[in-house]
Amino acid sequence: MLMDQIEKIIEQWKTERPELDTEPMAVIGRLQRIARHLSLGMAKTFEKFGLNGASFDVLATLRRSGVPYAMTPTDLMQSMMITSGTMTNRIDQLEKRQLVERLSNPQDGRGFLIKLTNTGFKLIDNVVGQHIETQSSLTAGLNGTQKKQLNQLLSAFLASLEK
Repeated sequence: MLMDQIEKIIEQWKTERPELDTEPMAVIGRLQRIARHLSLGMAKTFEKFGLNGASFDVLATLRRSGVPYAMTPTDLMQSMMITSGTMTNRIDQLEKRQLVERLSNPQDGRGFLIKLTNTGFKLIDNVVGQHIETQSSLTAGLNGTQKKQLNQLLSAFLASLEK
């Protein structure tokens, strides 16, 4: 089995501080390094379409919400777990590119909805297909059984953190 960079770090700690339980360090270190590799890989796909992870996230959230592909800024914020200032900035940038539009909210006369434009809809549908291909490529080092096992483990870990 190949030794990854984290294993080398753990071996150094075992030599210097053998009394430490470095298993949590190994798990978190690997997750951080994997996340970095995944982010870089996916960023390349987004860049091909003039997007970044943040703009993709807004467009994808609207697209997967279903017809009419519109949400309140608050619902978007909660779905993406970001602040209102961050959400406003993302919406402003996407609106400048005519990928989303602000519409009056028929349920709340004071509020508005963020809706995918036809251009935004076509773009995100194209990007999502490419994004899935990128993700498949990034996870190609695991077979189907390993992906299922990893998904189960990560789901249990995430649930324990979000309880």
